[in-house]
Amino acid sequence: MTPYKKALLSEYFTVGWNIIEGIVAIAAGVIAGSIALVGFGLDSSIEVASGLVLIWRLRKHGFSDEEEEEAAEKRAILFVGVTFFLLSAYVVYESGKKLIYHEHPEESLVGIILAVVSLVVMPILAWYKKKLALEIHSRALRADALETLACSYLSLTLLLGLGANALFGWWWADPVSALAMVYFLIKEGTEAIREGWKGLTQKA
Repeated sequence: MTPYKKALLSEYFTVGWNIIEGIVAIAAGVIAGSIALVGFGLDSSIEVASGLVLIWRLRKHGFSDEEEEEAAEKRAILFVGVTFFLLSAYVVYESGKKLIYHEHPEESLVGIILAVVSLVVMPILAWYKKKLALEIHSRALRADALETLACSYLSLTLLLGLGANALFGWWWADPVSALAMVYFLIKEGTEAIREGWKGLTQKA
């Protein structure tokens, strides 16, 4: 199997996993009244969107000339970069709201299990996609791998928030942990947008 086919399969898995993860998280969040869980589920939609763009990008390989593939690569990088900022905005908004209104994450066994499983699966998937990105020299796939890794940080944030609140009553643990992610998200998003935009303007 070629590296491009492996990369394509990894993106199919990413999309499938995040659709299931999103549905479970949102359902569990609604049942438990947990904004953190609902937000985590909504974040999965960003991963789905990013994965779909990468599938589009990888499927173009071999069916267009080099210049067209390069343009597609830059558009994909730009889109992935934008999703980092959408994710940052979500983290800042939800964390700020929780701190201001003292919103406590509710106990949810399903949510805790989901966070644990995601915390195991996402870093492995991110490592695999980053490895393939190096093989096929795809900056877009590398950016997507970093976004998958960021998703694992959200899983850790969710687990810490739900766990600390359930065990110690530390309602503030979830929003504070989430805010610690914002620098990483903005940094990676800025780099991806800069590279994607530069490539498109140079072509123009």
